[in-house]
Amino acid sequence: MATILAALPGVLAAEVTIAALGDSLTQGYGLPQEEGFVPQMQAWLEAEGADVTLINAGVSGDTTAGGLARVDWTLTDDVDGLIVALGGNDLLRGIDPAVSRENLDGILAAAEAAGVEVLLVGIEATPNYGPAYMEAFNAMYPDLAEAYDVPLVATFFEGLREASTSEAGIGAYMQADGIHPNAEGVALIVEAMGPAVLDLVERAD
Repeated sequence: MATILAALPGVLAAEVTIAALGDSLTQGYGLPQEEGFVPQMQAWLEAEGADVTLINAGVSGDTTAGGLARVDWTLTDDVDGLIVALGGNDLLRGIDPAVSRENLDGILAAAEAAGVEVLLVGIEATPNYGPAYMEAFNAMYPDLAEAYDVPLVATFFEGLREASTSEAGIGAYMQADGIHPNAEGVALIVEAMGPAVLDLVERAD
């Protein structure tokens, strides 16, 4: 809607502010500031004509518990929308998915109470902790998205799925640690997730 209103003569569309609440993937770990997720997504949205400011509320190492602890002061009066991209560090630490689910539920409840539109971004579990853990972890994102009636991006790394089957492989788009995307990987992630974030901007306007 922001794009449509901006195109109408005599109608000024208010700028939308979106906070990206996340961990090192959101924060842009290991990259120059301008090559991180938030700056690249900001540039993508502006190229699509969106009048939006993205706030980088990513904290490296943060778990869902950390996100829950920060959500109230992240949701200032200026924030119109929230990208929730947490869970990767819960997975790395083997935190009980029931605990992670409860924390994400608290974040979504806080956004709902604040009247803020949300985009939930998941992370896919690996089989390291067994099939029961993987099933419980992977189920929490679609379950919560349905419960709160918010859109879901199944995994932050959706944009790298094609790369995983290419000749170069996914490693070409990752930093040396094998956990965080490099600048080219972030660009692919942004391209894949961009339409969902643009929809969030339009809903939040």
